[in-house]
Amino acid sequence: MAPHPVVQAVIDLSAGAIGGAACVFSGQPLDTAKVKMQTFPTLYRGFVDCFVSTYRQVGLRGLYQGTTPALMANIAENSVLFMCYGFCQEVVRFVSGQGKGAELSDMQKACAGSVASVFSSLVLCPTELVKCRLQAMHEMASSGKITQSQNTVWSVMKSIMHNDGPAGFFQGLTTTIAREVPGYFCFFGAYELCRSLFADYMHCGKDDIGVAPIVFSGGFGGACLWLVVYPMDCVKSRIQVMSMTGRQSGFFKTFMHIFRTEGVRALYSGLTPTMIRTFPANGALFLGYEASRKVMMAQFDS
Repeated sequence: MAPHPVVQAVIDLSAGAIGGAACVFSGQPLDTAKVKMQTFPTLYRGFVDCFVSTYRQVGLRGLYQGTTPALMANIAENSVLFMCYGFCQEVVRFVSGQGKGAELSDMQKACAGSVASVFSSLVLCPTELVKCRLQAMHEMASSGKITQSQNTVWSVMKSIMHNDGPAGFFQGLTTTIAREVPGYFCFFGAYELCRSLFADYMHCGKDDIGVAPIVFSGGFGGACLWLVVYPMDCVKSRIQVMSMTGRQSGFFKTFMHIFRTEGVRALYSGLTPTMIRTFPANGALFLGYEASRKVMMAQFDS
């Protein structure tokens, strides 16, 4: 028996939250290196230098700086994302004239994920703003761009409220949406395509392919997402971190400024730790989501 739509939404939301938490715990140090290299592309010689320098200057705590807002961001984003993903799949079925519960194609699921990402961006932007600022706080203070360092989630939030008001939490929202919509089309499309290929090869259903194929499919989806949207993510991080020094230009002006003054390479600074991180982090995300959702859905199949 299929669960009530409200119960289904709660299941998707809960499974997304579990997946989001798993994603953070498996990849936070590499995400910290990514944000530092995006914001200060000339400060480090490469990913290893950034990693080692951070560890020497601040210790292990420095690599996990921003974990609390990262947890908040990922749990909030993935809860809303997967809940809306379920709703958007129903909308796609309605638009395409398919019956309730009908199996969608991989392309249709990619479109549903892309639309769902618009809603998740609204909860992701404020929490990711705090996370990015915390992650780059040491470099902002040591370079003299800010006079007073804030090292806790609460101090960063107070600073944003004091300087910019509630609207300040949505700095970089346009760039976040510009990143998420094409990114999650690739993310869900690649994930579902990879699962379909595994299911065909193993002669079983997509839900029965096992742990390793799910982890690989999630990692492959994450890799496709980042390869497509990385320059936009770089611009978003720059806007959110540098807004500590004053109001920043919009997405297009910031993009062109980086391109003209620092070159194309600066837009891809930090890609190495991102690609290393994507397989364990996104693999854990989808494994946590699929496994917990399967357990919860099983309660309605008996």
